[in-house]
Amino acid sequence: MNPTTAPGPDTERSVAYDAFHSARARTGLVGRLYAEAMGEDYPAEVAASSSCDWPLLALMTARLRMSPGQLLVDAGCGTGGAGLWLARALAVRLAGFDLSTVAVSQATARRRYFLGDATARADFRVAELHRTGLPDSSAHGIVCVDALGRSTDRDRAVRELGRILAPGGRLVMTRSVRRSRTPSWAEQAGAAGLTVEHIDERPAEPAMWARLYRLWVAHADDLRRELGDTQATSMLNEARQMLPALPGRRAVLLTLHRPPDTPETPGPADRMGAPDRHGGRPTPDERTPQ
Repeated sequence: MNPTTAPGPDTERSVAYDAFHSARARTGLVGRLYAEAMGEDYPAEVAASSSCDWPLLALMTARLRMSPGQLLVDAGCGTGGAGLWLARALAVRLAGFDLSTVAVSQATARRRYFLGDATARADFRVAELHRTGLPDSSAHGIVCVDALGRSTDRDRAVRELGRILAPGGRLVMTRSVRRSRTPSWAEQAGAAGLTVEHIDERPAEPAMWARLYRLWVAHADDLRRELGDTQATSMLNEARQMLPALPGRRAVLLTLHRPPDTPETPGPADRMGAPDRHGGRPTPDERTPQ
């Protein structure tokens, strides 16, 4: 299959991500710095520009609870490593999408490495989180790793992901918030017709980002030489902006569940009210690192 495109991606943002993925493909330096920051938790074959490490892959595998042959959607898939790894591990079909045409092309080219001759099990397209172009209730599971924090409208994005999630399915996503704030995850989920099923704390993630950002700063000259001034400057600005905020950062893996369809004639158990879930006041925008 060739990459397909949903209507209307944000051209300006798409161009910026295209430039990043094109630059990274020319050098192994960025991957080496991620590997150094993550240590033995670095999943080399995934090669993600995200917080996707071995513990996160294990958690997502467990929380999705998918059956072979079902459809997994990788929302904001980047170059596809995490979604393809999960598709292979769970024996499921995969539909990935990303804002970057370059990332989608790279993800498409990686299918054979993970899936062998079964490349038709995975398809990648250009789309946005709030406008996926996928049918209603088509996904049995969705993963979204470090992508929601860069969405222009997070509430709308969660509602869109809820729209494409089938009854009984789960949306598993990384989230972050300042420790001094109470997150509004339950309210956001409820507006999408979902419930919060699990909140798995990721206490080691902020320290990983701190190590990575310090490595970027320490290797500034190498980054400029291998990626060019524009991409290196963008990464270094991000590092200097994010480093001071990391000590107060709370990182989690959030699992949202769409309840199964209820029978037309509910029984006593079906009429029982679900426990209330309170998420507190809204939080300021969360910023997900590169």
